[in-house]
Amino acid sequence: MRRRGWSISFLAAISMLGFAEVSAAQSQSRKGHVMVPQSSVEHTGDVGVKAHTHLRVMMPEGGVFTGTPQPNELPPFPGYFFETPASIACIYRLVPHSKPGCDPNETTQNPTGGSGAIAVVDAFDTPNAAVDLAAFSSQFGLPPADFTVVYPSGTQPALNPSGGWELEASLDIEWAPAMAPNARIFLVEAKTNNFASLFQAVLVASNLVATNGGGEVSMSWGSGEFKNETKHDGNFSTPGVVYVASSGASPGAEWPSASPNVISAGGTTISRDPNSGTFLLENTWPDTGGGPSQFEARPHFQDRIANIVGDSRGTPDFSFDANPNTGVWVLDTNLFQGGPGGWFILGGTSVSAPSLAGIINSAGKFATSSQAENSLIYRNTFSERGDFRDVIFGNCGLNIGNFARLGWDFCTGVGSDIGLGGK
Repeated sequence: MRRRGWSISFLAAISMLGFAEVSAAQSQSRKGHVMVPQSSVEHTGDVGVKAHTHLRVMMPEGGVFTGTPQPNELPPFPGYFFETPASIACIYRLVPHSKPGCDPNETTQNPTGGSGAIAVVDAFDTPNAAVDLAAFSSQFGLPPADFTVVYPSGTQPALNPSGGWELEASLDIEWAPAMAPNARIFLVEAKTNNFASLFQAVLVASNLVATNGGGEVSMSWGSGEFKNETKHDGNFSTPGVVYVASSGASPGAEWPSASPNVISAGGTTISRDPNSGTFLLENTWPDTGGGPSQFEARPHFQDRIANIVGDSRGTPDFSFDANPNTGVWVLDTNLFQGGPGGWFILGGTSVSAPSLAGIINSAGKFATSSQAENSLIYRNTFSERGDFRDVIFGNCGLNIGNFARLGWDFCTGVGSDIGLGGK
């Protein structure tokens, strides 16, 4: 039997360097730690064979939220500065007249765009998907999503024993429509996390998007790079479809993020004042995936940064808040690693892929391919139009050896979003 109703308590405010004390107004201090789900661990023999998620979860040191969350267009529990659809829309200027400071406990104006379709590809079955998505939308004042679950193999997949892939799917189907509420949302459930099953699911997802007005396929999973990966890049080439893949949650390039046929979605950190919740700045997430590919050649849209990437494909392209210390609210009532579900705070570039897919969808350009979309992004990055926030603080990578810099870098690519122009 699947149980529900358990919720997680976290530190109320996060500083750039980690946990900070809760403000005096909240009467007590709560702390937490970052946890890597089993679904996000790459085991020996998985590379090039099986994919893993890119999730990071904020887990409590002790205590839980008390009471019953009430839908109010705000976080389910007050006083915590983790991100909501409205607070993200405020920070990334997806809505007009954004509230100063973008405090998640006060900001309620959600994105309103989207059209066509976004297909999320995940492995295994997520039985509570529709119920959780409806409750998430109600909680934050989003319109009911146009949502469909599809089984590429023809039969309903089994559950993932750890619950990690269910948590991933809940994140994906909630945050894609959070950024593009009017897009059709498909959850395409691969039978397993083997690449053979996932490729089948990607093909089905691609056809769904192409026949529903165009749009995006979101893939919050990947593998370490492998020598024959280029042979599989053709899986991401359906006309009228843009593919978005997480860049990883550890240093270095991953595949399919490294494919020239996808938008590589990197991660950043949103820094807030620990007492007021006011947005301060956006800096790097040191654990984001990113770097030069070992096997993929530099695509034409990166010719302007050849002095940085050399002859290799560089990742990421475009970034979004992914630090679990500054993570997003997600509802998942499926069992998770032996415990009941509830409200989670999630990070990792698993957040970035569906969210950026939603932003690209809402921008409404509907490029004919991922390479065409990346060409648009890179061209507008150098046009001084102000369509991207250049992240210039922080570092990332092996030995924390990559540094944020003016322009493109291996930590955040072109940077994060400003509005719906240029993408």
